[in-house]
Amino acid sequence: MNRGKRVTFCFVLALPLVLFGVTGTLQAQKPQPPKEKEPYVTGRAENKTSSGKEGPTAKRSATNSATDSANPLTTPNDYRIGPDDELAISVWHEPELSQAVVVRPDGMITLPLLNNIKVAGLTPEEMQILLTEKFKPVVNEPQVTVSVKAIKSRKVFLVGNAAKQGAYALNGRMTVLELLAEAGGLNPFAKSKSIYVLRKENGREVRLRFDYKKALSGKGVNPELVPGDMVVVP
Repeated sequence: MNRGKRVTFCFVLALPLVLFGVTGTLQAQKPQPPKEKEPYVTGRAENKTSSGKEGPTAKRSATNSATDSANPLTTPNDYRIGPDDELAISVWHEPELSQAVVVRPDGMITLPLLNNIKVAGLTPEEMQILLTEKFKPVVNEPQVTVSVKAIKSRKVFLVGNAAKQGAYALNGRMTVLELLAEAGGLNPFAKSKSIYVLRKENGREVRLRFDYKKALSGKGVNPELVPGDMVVVP
């Protein structure tokens, strides 16, 4: 076999080995498919980062909860604190002095370091000023906030032939028609033309007449109630 034929013959034998090596190298370099992630388990752990600190979800939940609990009522312009009202008192940087209180029947509340304080008859702003002055001897530059959580001192009363007699909270504006609607309306034997509101003005009682059917049609008066009013349905 001459030299040219031997070179050709060796090249033909070596070609499959070269191709096999290239193929193996390409397969080794071929990117592997990504591993499947472990299933995400929801629960308390999802609110923490890998360092063990609370994540943004937990912080948002805590913030929302604090906002909801601190959300005060919108009080009427003439509102003054009275017995049974629920108040939230916050003293900045003094958590042990910050608490929720209920005004007692005698118009007093009890607070740490201050004991009994009369607050009935004050507006929330006046109560803040009072407590700020009271705390000054025991707290450095006190900052006091008073918010109203529930108004239970402002009430009107419904008696007679109504579906539900009793006392009703007056947290905002309410007319006689609205009170009767809240009470479920009149009984079948009620004298709808003889209803009246019994109100105290300047130390004496006055009667405000109310015709249910006329008021319902928009042709009669529909008095706005004030705390202490009594609606009588004969």
